[in-house]
Amino acid sequence: MLLFDQNLSLRLVGAIHDLFPGSIHVQDVGLSEAEDTEVWSYAIEKSLAIITKDGDFRQRSFLEGYPPKIIWVALGNCSTAAIENLIRARSEEIASFLSDGGSSFLSLS
Repeated sequence: MLLFDQNLSLRLVGAIHDLFPGSIHVQDVGLSEAEDTEVWSYAIEKSLAIITKDGDFRQRSFLEGYPPKIIWVALGNCSTAAIENLIRARSEEIASFLSDGGSSFLSLS
């Protein structure tokens, strides 16, 4: 499932629960102040895809590849509702990406 990075609202976990049950936020697991390396390692350990607006994860994905999978929200400053709407609109693509063993990066905009 999905691991929401600190730069995304905790409310998104509940908002998309119907689409991606079992998703969590870094705050839920004590990683809200963690370095990217710790979040990356946790995602690998728990088989989670990181969903983020952080360009550092995008770059790391290009350098290190999968795992973990990275879903990069490329919207700039926007509301939580706009991000939820984007996830909902692209939910089938996200689900396909999560199940594809060869893909490591998905950009949403």
